[in-house]
Amino acid sequence: MALSNKSVLITGGTGSLGKALVKTILETYPDIKRLVIYSRDEQKQFQMAQEFPESKYKSIRYFIGDVRDYERLKRAFFGIDFVIHAAAMKHVHIAEYNPDECVKTNIGGAENVIKASLDSQVSKVVALSTDKACAPINLYGATKLTSDKLFVSANRIKGAKDIKFSVVRYGNVMGSNGSVIPLFKKQIEQGGPITVTDDRITRYFMTIPEACQLVLEAANMGKGGEIFVFDMGESVKIIDLAKKMIQLSGLELGKDIEIKVIGLRPGEKLYEELLAAEENTEPTHHPQILIARIREAEEFAVLKIGELVDLFDLQDNYALVSKMKEIVPEFLSNNSEFSKLDK
Repeated sequence: MALSNKSVLITGGTGSLGKALVKTILETYPDIKRLVIYSRDEQKQFQMAQEFPESKYKSIRYFIGDVRDYERLKRAFFGIDFVIHAAAMKHVHIAEYNPDECVKTNIGGAENVIKASLDSQVSKVVALSTDKACAPINLYGATKLTSDKLFVSANRIKGAKDIKFSVVRYGNVMGSNGSVIPLFKKQIEQGGPITVTDDRITRYFMTIPEACQLVLEAANMGKGGEIFVFDMGESVKIIDLAKKMIQLSGLELGKDIEIKVIGLRPGEKLYEELLAAEENTEPTHHPQILIARIREAEEFAVLKIGELVDLFDLQDNYALVSKMKEIVPEFLSNNSEFSKLDK
């Protein structure tokens, strides 16, 4: 589905990837009818409006709101054809310390986007996901896997026959918020040390422009129910990336600057995966995009999500995470205080 003369909503539109998607869409579809940038960050919206002013970009609308606030979200859906759901709480170690906030945003927000899409009868919804949803070992990954299943299952909801819900799953985007590259750059500028959590840790990377183009390509080919997975090439050792950045900065490791191994953070993986063992893939016409097949959300799990809401007022992190482990049986905590909940 091309975006020409369409109205598009991007939740989390002021995040690093959301902002880059705005730029890519404006360049690729100059005849876009309306582009609504929805986020709760007033300062980022202000800054973004300096770069993309409404006076110059007539299609742009800035809309303050939280995906956790259904009534506000629904107002942003007015007249929308196409939704890109990029809003999420995504920092792994922060999610481990704030489970209720992570669940409210990543699962509650997903449910609100689905409901608003059904109520507004949009044409297509693409939810952005993460490699951390594959065989999750942290709460962030478990919430995103739950979200993935909700969006895939949404295609079977009564009244959704004319709406196509799809998911796009990818790894780390270089230079995005939370990426190690800006952190390493800042640490080099400050004279070090560069901090690496483990010298064995590896990650998949792609550039922001590449990620944006693949997201839009996958979104256009989505027919409903797919989880698109990007071929991100070979994974990179983070310590090798740090050494390369030191070299490119004209410094010498051990003489001008040091690398310090500080230990894995709660919920952090050594190696990321894009596919779990039980997931099968099939090719698309694009060589870098595959379609993964996962189990849809079981009725049991969907009912349990309602029980999560009842736990919010208790402020009991262990009860909340325990319920998440019922919903996502493959969720086994790693390097986390919640490991004791695993059977």
